[in-house]
Amino acid sequence: MFSSSLSALRQQIYRGSIYRSRNKLIICVLNIKRQFKSHNTVLQVSSEFQHSKSGSFHQNAPTLENQYLGDVFLKASLKRILPSEVFNDVSKDLKRFGERVAGEIYELGYHAELNQPILQHYDAWGRRVDEIKTSQEWKNLKAISAEEGLISIGYENKHHEWSRLHQISKLYLFSPSSGLYSCPLAMTDGAAKILKDAPVSEKVLKNAYKHLTSRDPKEFWTSGQWMTERKGGSDVGGGTETIAQAQEDGTYKLYGYKWFSSATDAEMTLTLARICDSQGCTEAGSKGLSLFYLETRDIKGGLNGIQIQRLKNKLGTRQLPTAELLLDGSSSLKISDYGKGVSSISQMLTMTRIHNSLFSVAPMRRILSFARDYATKRVAFQKYLIQHPLHMRTLATMEVETRAGLSLVLEIARLLGLQENGKASENDELVLRLLTSITKLYTAKQAVQVVSEGLECFGGQGYIEDTGLPGLLRDVQVLPIWEGTTNILSLDVLRAITKSKGMVINAFCDIVMKKISDARAQSRGNLSGVCDIVEKNLRKTVEFLQEAAEERPEYLEIAARDLAYSLARVYAGALLTEHASWSEADEYDVAVAKRWCLQDLSPVSHCHVSDGYSSGETSVDYEITMKGHPQYE
Repeated sequence: MFSSSLSALRQQIYRGSIYRSRNKLIICVLNIKRQFKSHNTVLQVSSEFQHSKSGSFHQNAPTLENQYLGDVFLKASLKRILPSEVFNDVSKDLKRFGERVAGEIYELGYHAELNQPILQHYDAWGRRVDEIKTSQEWKNLKAISAEEGLISIGYENKHHEWSRLHQISKLYLFSPSSGLYSCPLAMTDGAAKILKDAPVSEKVLKNAYKHLTSRDPKEFWTSGQWMTERKGGSDVGGGTETIAQAQEDGTYKLYGYKWFSSATDAEMTLTLARICDSQGCTEAGSKGLSLFYLETRDIKGGLNGIQIQRLKNKLGTRQLPTAELLLDGSSSLKISDYGKGVSSISQMLTMTRIHNSLFSVAPMRRILSFARDYATKRVAFQKYLIQHPLHMRTLATMEVETRAGLSLVLEIARLLGLQENGKASENDELVLRLLTSITKLYTAKQAVQVVSEGLECFGGQGYIEDTGLPGLLRDVQVLPIWEGTTNILSLDVLRAITKSKGMVINAFCDIVMKKISDARAQSRGNLSGVCDIVEKNLRKTVEFLQEAAEERPEYLEIAARDLAYSLARVYAGALLTEHASWSEADEYDVAVAKRWCLQDLSPVSHCHVSDGYSSGETSVDYEITMKGHPQYE
């Protein structure tokens, strides 16, 4: 009886009926167990049954397309913005590079994450070397960065005011495949911008600038940006303890502890320090800070008075060497006037915040690129994912968010190009200052949301490290933190408005109104409804600002984040509407603009109307948060 039951089970396996009826299999196995106990017989399971435990299921992985040709919004936006002859040249370069990004560069970036940097403190003979060892893939990505002109394009100025758009677009394609090599490039770009205007007499600085903007991999340098110290955070005025001692030859020796130093393998860096007077005293606050240039290696090839204490153990960006450094007599040059360190390094911060924004929209596009391809391969409930309307609505919503973020980044690149070539109007200059902070804080939040949503599109595979997908989410989590948290940048937006005595917001309104006015005219009224929504929300946002400034100034700080979000959404709405009114736009560009404007474009107005910023609500915030804490009173 036992052998006959086993034979019957084998027959069911061969017929495949066990896959059609789980209950029959369970009953059959229970019967076998009962007979096994009653006969006290050793059960010999066939090799076919053992093999079935591993299963034959596999899922086709998503493939990566040409990252330029697959991004229809990027291509169309560049065609709309750039003069035709410039577009043809730029598009040719991006098309070629988009293929390289999807192939060779993607593979290098993937393996750079697998082969993360390590720190060797001592050599075999006990000599302290503090050597950061990076993978060959990381080194290859540096060479490619030079060859492709990822920094030099912005300074060669081949296309004049359009060169920055070319550079930013190329970095946008490169970033999600780069294995985080895009991070040192951000600081390199910022350092190059500062050193470009260095005094002619300083040959050292001019030489460094040539290295930073070189296309020769053997000559190309990257730069660090060492600002964060033990106290951490954005309060560099209160947190910078590094001191600088003047030397007879005009150089300075730096002494201090840099708690968070990204791209520690760079050839040079810019950093802040306080100059000691003859009595060894320093001036406190931001007024006491000056900006210094130092090369990480001395003329003998050893570290320049630098001890690498340890590499940081981070949530993401693990491919990137980030370290704690002790400066113990590092030789440096002062490159700012005394006490002008913060204002001098602001150009670098502007560039790194722009890079942070493109780092945000790039992984949004990458996860979408993977997700839409996967939707053509994955079957669920007897249909491909592209045949499920709910799934396609989810992807479309992500697409709208991505286009809005990219439109802001491209607008900043356009304004930056105008500024650097002396073609920016006063309004352009003012809006660039405001938009840099707004775009950084808003796109960083978008990135975390969209990439997290994107992982769901792959089900359980989105949670498996082997796919390379979870790394996208881990890496974007740093974006709302790096170069100023959301709250810090929201306060920076508020500072820009108040410091300019309202000129910044007036310029903002002028440019938004110009864009929607032109959109109305060019679309012959087809976009009038969308234009009305943008204008209405712009007006509500400005009305809040005016009322709060005049009657409720205490509201401004509490509302700073909602205000920044409102300005970002309104400007993105104007940009998407502008694009939808273009003569070569299609009905889907119009649909994107409409869908973007369906959301609450002015959360600051909505919260204000409901009295959400009153002192009573602030008290409620405290009670909700702190009740139960040991120090709650």
